[in-house]
Amino acid sequence: MALTITDANFDEIIATDKPVLIDFWAEWCGPCKMIGPVIEAIGEERDDVVVGKVDVDTNPELSFKYKIRSIPTVIVLHKGEVVEKKVGGASKANYEAMLNKALENA
Repeated sequence: MALTITDANFDEIIATDKPVLIDFWAEWCGPCKMIGPVIEAIGEERDDVVVGKVDVDTNPELSFKYKIRSIPTVIVLHKGEVVEKKVGGASKANYEAMLNKALENA
């Protein structure tokens, strides 16, 4: 399951030693809907990471902070720092590799 991340709860969610994968998306975005189930699956399958989704339409502060100009954009944070960023859709294996790289560099 992917957590719903908002401008209000962001700091609380990333306050972890685990890597955090964040999917920046919008309801009207077709490619976002295509990768949504992939992001959800990763959240359900892995307990060594935190997985969340940010709706760019309702959370402009986070979108501005991370310079989200196109969606979907997926970032991986570790200890509050961006360690990976992928703009556009990608495969589950690609997102898994992003997370694994963050874990290796932990």
